[in-house]
Amino acid sequence: MDIFPAIDLLGGRCVRLFQGDYDRAETFGDDPVMVAQRWITAGASWLHLVDLDGAKTGEPVNLQAIAAITQQLGDRPIQIQVGGGIRTRDRAARLFELGITRAIVGTVAVEQPDEVAAWCAEFPGRIVIGIDARNGWVATRGWLETSEVRAVELAQRVQDWGAAAIVYTDIHRDGTLAGPNKEALRELAEGVSIPVIASGGISSVTDLLGLLALEPVGVTGAIVGRALYTGNVDLKEAIQAVGPGRIQDIPLNFGQEAIG
Repeated sequence: MDIFPAIDLLGGRCVRLFQGDYDRAETFGDDPVMVAQRWITAGASWLHLVDLDGAKTGEPVNLQAIAAITQQLGDRPIQIQVGGGIRTRDRAARLFELGITRAIVGTVAVEQPDEVAAWCAEFPGRIVIGIDARNGWVATRGWLETSEVRAVELAQRVQDWGAAAIVYTDIHRDGTLAGPNKEALRELAEGVSIPVIASGGISSVTDLLGLLALEPVGVTGAIVGRALYTGNVDLKEAIQAVGPGRIQDIPLNFGQEAIG
């Protein structure tokens, strides 16, 4: 399972929100490049960047910080996926020019589905759909609005478009360290055949080990944010425990009782 350390950018700083609330942002670093270097040194093969200002306004705001991070990578085999405010084809293309691997789109997938389907065709393997759910319904515009589209329904649509993967975030778990919503993840992953990346609530390596039980149904990665910054999760330890190069798999029924 891939581990994606999250770097959420708000006003050029690294922050974490609580349940998507911009008024409850906690700053964890003033230098995103230093934070990125920290996770790379710990063994990260992916970075997950979110332009929170962009997600709220619909305009890219933290491109300078994103560009600075990509420039620091050099020849290191680190891949980057970026989300937040990517609502036009040109914004996605600009990010690819900066050197990122995948662009994550959310709001526009609900509001302009034909556009996003075209992007998936133009940039094969590089468009990821962010499905942010509140009680099973898709939230948009930086989580400020809730649509009338069910998360599972949207997942099935984007699979048909040729999306590379889905990042599924349970908003009520995000930033809470309350553990991932494994029931919702299983339901979503079983409904599609493309990879699903879990996001929201991961508080410990134990939570990550529990997600391994969902690998057979398509949950191939997990985004870890607040728990890394608080020290609840040691990234190097997490990668050793659940990463692609882990020494030994745990039994696939680990945590099954909690999933149901």
